[in-house]
Amino acid sequence: MEQEVADALARIPLYADIERGSIVTERLGGLTNRNYRIDSAAGSHVLRLAGEGSGDYIDRAAEKYNATIAAAAGVNAEVLHFDVERGTMLCRYIDACVTMGVERFRDTARVHRAGVAFHRLHTCGKRFQGEFELFEQIDNYLGVVRKLGASVPEGYDEVHRDAAAVREALAAQRLPNAPCHCDPLAENLLDTGERMYIIDFEYAGNNDPMWDLGDLSVEAAFSEAQDEALLQAYFDGEPHPYDVGRMVMYKAMCDLLWTLWGVVQHANDNPAEDFWAYAATRLERCRALMADSAFPRHLAAVNRGP
Repeated sequence: MEQEVADALARIPLYADIERGSIVTERLGGLTNRNYRIDSAAGSHVLRLAGEGSGDYIDRAAEKYNATIAAAAGVNAEVLHFDVERGTMLCRYIDACVTMGVERFRDTARVHRAGVAFHRLHTCGKRFQGEFELFEQIDNYLGVVRKLGASVPEGYDEVHRDAAAVREALAAQRLPNAPCHCDPLAENLLDTGERMYIIDFEYAGNNDPMWDLGDLSVEAAFSEAQDEALLQAYFDGEPHPYDVGRMVMYKAMCDLLWTLWGVVQHANDNPAEDFWAYAATRLERCRALMADSAFPRHLAAVNRGP
């Protein structure tokens, strides 16, 4: 067992009387944080050790609060321990589940379970701590890009100007926000075959629910048919054109937001991957969606309202 894992477990009351030699650990996936499956007489759990410096940009107290609400709603894994200062979290391990990805979402039944899970989260009747303000984040990232003196991919300025109409439509017809995950990578969903769980609430906050659906669609490379299945499962029937329109708007805007995020990573020489190519790909996908012949129809539906 890694020493840091042993030290973390020693600080968790549930493991106070567990013999260290009887504990089996397995390293799991994770880009920013380190995650481990822990098996012992206390049961099967997942230990999350926060990435170094992540507390500088993630509100761990809000994460604890939001993750606990999501667990109570039956969407997230049960949170058994959360150290706000260190960012250490212990959750109950979800048995017989698979981590979702683009290929696994080809199964429409899994798309349906994802829609049901997000609806359960959004309608849980609680408020999260923290607000997710899309265009405020876009403006903030633009400020960082300018401060760094960084270049943006060719065509960004044109797309940003075109996005003003989306910004105005969403602001004019805004509905009350709901508790949202806000970072629905396909890998943040776990499927048991009967229920879909959503994990990793580091970036969660109150937001337009259609953001979660639109962002999941983009991250999991959904087809038009998958989008329809997701919306029908979420609304338990045919969605209103206004809701479809908002989802499409957010599909475009999440790519615009993450374009700027990628530019900042590139400017800061983040070695994790080719962030310039990442940003350019995001921008091109955003531009293609906004140039699609159906986009004006969806924008008009948002302007008309519910």
